Order: sequence, then structure tokens, then C-alpha cells
Amino acid sequence: MQKKILIVDDYDDLSTALTEVFGKTGHSVEVTKTRDEAVDIIEHDDFDMIITDLDGENLVADDQSEAKSDCLPDAVVNDSRSNIKAFKICVPKFGKKDFSEEDLVNFVETTLNYKAKFVDQKESVQNWHEKIEFEIPSFISLMHSVLDYLIKRVEKNGVVGSEDSHLFIALDEAFVNAVKHGNKFDATKLVKISAEVSSKEARFTVEDEGEGFNVNEIPDPTDTENLFKTSGRGVLIIHNVMDEVRYNERGNRVEMIKKSKNI
Repeated sequence: MQKKILIVDDYDDLSTALTEVFGKTGHSVEVTKTRDEAVDIIEHDDFDMIITDLDGENLVADDQSEAKSDCLPDAVVNDSRSNIKAFKICVPKFGKKDFSEEDLVNFVETTLNYKAKFVDQKESVQNWHEKIEFEIPSFISLMHSVLDYLIKRVEKNGVVGSEDSHLFIALDEAFVNAVKHGNKFDATKLVKISAEVSSKEARFTVEDEGEGFNVNEIPDPTDTENLFKTSGRGVLIIHNVMDEVRYNERGNRVEMIKKSKNI
């Protein structure tokens, strides 16, 4: 079944290539260049997937009081920082009857492959301060694609080296926990993943739509009495790998910070 895709791309880094590849498989693609234009389009039409790749200048909203749009990156109030970038993939609605897991994985992987190959050039991304976001259904298969992209992205910024596999393990724990324990594999519930990446640090946030949990009630996996209990090991791994870890009060969102070794 034909899908409707909106691409918001100010410098045609992705739009022409993705329009061609998605169009060849029978999907409808609409392209716009600014966040404000995208807000107007979304108000009058529904899309199965929205892809945004903008810099600071085109992230500014004309009316800050109406700047919020769930499927777009947050508007920038001050666009004086020319190195600000925002990349986001959002799947606002999902139904298995007309949107298979395989189709969705293909859309996301194709987009990330093009961005990694043609946009994220190492010599330029090291100077960027980029906000990367995903709002996607709760599929483990999608998590793998997103995780692979994020690891390569922070490697290009120099936050971690290509030989450092611990970051991969910690993020994988957070992603799987959101899908498995938070949303309980319910594909109609979204997982929100964000990474704010600069040469100094990578700040990751993973949020699910589940009921949450009290992190203080998890058995301490370092206690010998809990040696053979599986609960809590993921939390311990995340704390050991990341420099800072914070959970919200509800327990359905975790913020993790990894600082660059070069600082």
C-alpha cells in the first residue's frame, strides 16, 4: 500500500535521493524546506512518516507561541549558532493492517544509510551541534537500525572510538528495556529516542509510553544475595558505562550522558 512521506530538508541533503528511492517503490513523497512550512502542511494532511533535516536558520518559528509540533524538531528561538543541526524521523501512526514491520524497517534503514553516507561527513560533523530524534513504533528490529546509526554518528564526532563497544551495550539495554518492559512490545506505542551530539559529549534520552518503574526498588545486582537475579543488571550496565544517568520521576524516561575522552 502506498505511504505518504513528508521530507523537510533545507539544503537538499536527503530529499532528492529519498524521493527517488521511495518513489520507485510507489510511495508518495512531499518535500518542503523550512519548519514553518512543514507545520502548515501537517495541519492539513496526514503522513505515515516525517523526515526532518534542518539547520538553525530554518528551525526558527515565525510564531513561537505556536511552535510546538510533535513530529518536528523543537523550534530554535535564537538562530545565531550556525552549527546547530536537527535530524528527526517520526512515525506518527502505525497499523499492522496497512504498514508492515518490514516496510517500516526498510524506510528507516534507507533514510539512515543515505544520511550516514552522504550527509554525515566526518570533517563537517565534528563542528556540528546536532539534535537527532526518533519517534518510532516499538520494534526491536528498528532499535538495531537506530542504535547502529547513533554509534557511528558519535564516533565521527570523536566522543568514543570505534573500538569502544561498551556504549553500544548500554544503549541497547536502554532501548530494549523501553520496548520490552515499558511498551511491552506494543507496536502502537512509540519509543522516543534523542541524541544531542557535539564534540564534547553525547546526551541520549530514551522514553517509552509505559507505566514506568521506581529505579530505587530494583534489587542491587552487586549484592551477593541478588547474584542470580536478572532484574537490575541493565540499569547497572548503563550506570557503569555512562558518565551521568538520570531517570524521571515516573521511571519511563532515562537520560544518559557520555563525555568525550578528548576533553
